[in-house]
Amino acid sequence: MLNFTFDKRINMGQATNSILMIRPINFGYNEETSCDNYYQNKDSIIKNPNETAQKEFDNMVNDLKQNGISVHVFQDDENDYTPDSIFPNNWVSFHENGDIGLFPMYAKNRRLERRPEVLEFLESEGFTISNIVDYSSAESENKFLEGTGSMVLDRENRIAYCSISNRSNENLFIKFCEDFEFTPVLFNSFQSVGDKRLPIYHTNVMMCVATDYVIICLDSIDDKNQRKTVSNFIKDSGKKLIEISEKQVESFAGNMLELLNDKGESILVMSKSAEDSLDENQRKTITNHSRIISCKINTIEVCGGGSTRCMMAEIFLPKKVILLNSIFTSDN
Repeated sequence: MLNFTFDKRINMGQATNSILMIRPINFGYNEETSCDNYYQNKDSIIKNPNETAQKEFDNMVNDLKQNGISVHVFQDDENDYTPDSIFPNNWVSFHENGDIGLFPMYAKNRRLERRPEVLEFLESEGFTISNIVDYSSAESENKFLEGTGSMVLDRENRIAYCSISNRSNENLFIKFCEDFEFTPVLFNSFQSVGDKRLPIYHTNVMMCVATDYVIICLDSIDDKNQRKTVSNFIKDSGKKLIEISEKQVESFAGNMLELLNDKGESILVMSKSAEDSLDENQRKTITNHSRIISCKINTIEVCGGGSTRCMMAEIFLPKKVILLNSIFTSDN
């Protein structure tokens, strides 16, 4: 007889072993997001980007699985046109107590990525969802907060970092922090586009929080007081601060994610272009704490304007536990 119960242990660590990834079927250059995602490069689009992106995606999934990461892959379909479905962390976040967050998306075609089938898939994979906190109604007010793209979470210290942009509304961010019990740290970060300084569209492009360190481009925070505040929060949290340059941000050196393999080892996942941009001291500091896995995803980066971290939605949900009760009989 099978009995079902739930593992209610709360993992308050920074990193998880389980991730959700969405295999694309219509991947390509998204005109709707290109207005403020300056990492998209229309001039470099190759023929059949979806076919190439699928190969890059499959290779990345294989690399992660071979290194002991539990990857739960949901296959996108052609019911809707969702060229950015490969980046699920923007519309959903998963938390230790069984709560999930659903987030309002800036681009209208990206709102189609919020699909109940994805949540049903995770439940079929043994995870339990106890509560849904849905912020998506804010789209009607043109207010947006694109998940762990807009916010970089220090889960251990309950600190949330957010760089304000068209995609990251201050009031929604504060509301999220109240609901999920994080201390908010707000700032503005910029990149050079021609002769202008324009907002970086997502915080996780310029910042990565891991268990023992934070990788961040402080030079992108033009306001000195904001820069000092962010730096102090990082140092006071007990994490090593690893600075990267704006040039390295362009190679997605800020768009990384720490995971744990099945042996509990810290793994830092990044793209090959990000790894190639690291200098010797940065690499040494990282590898003192984490093993690097890099994935070649040039087409995804060029067309989508996002990298490895955007492709992985961390799963902290509790898992359903199946108890097998055996009934024994005897002649005695």
